Amino acid sequence: MAKPLEVDQQWLERIADQVSGLNYGSVTITVHDGRIVQIDRTERTRYDGPSQRPSESKLRESKPLSDALRIVQ
Repeated sequence: MAKPLEVDQQWLERIADQVSGLNYGSVTITVHDGRIVQIDRTERTRYDGPSQRPSESKLRESKPLSDALRIVQ
């Protein structure tokens, strides 16, 4: 039989914090042995309107994506 879920005020506040301000996305709550152990928030961004492809001359002028991104450790 499953253990009853233990949820205290601190976890309720953490869940509410993750859900607040979320327009599109999901909040996943991970439970182990009847206790919440993790909260994951996945936020989606939706763009209204059609995407516009830049002209070929603009593509040639722009830097490669690898130049624009860098890994921070």
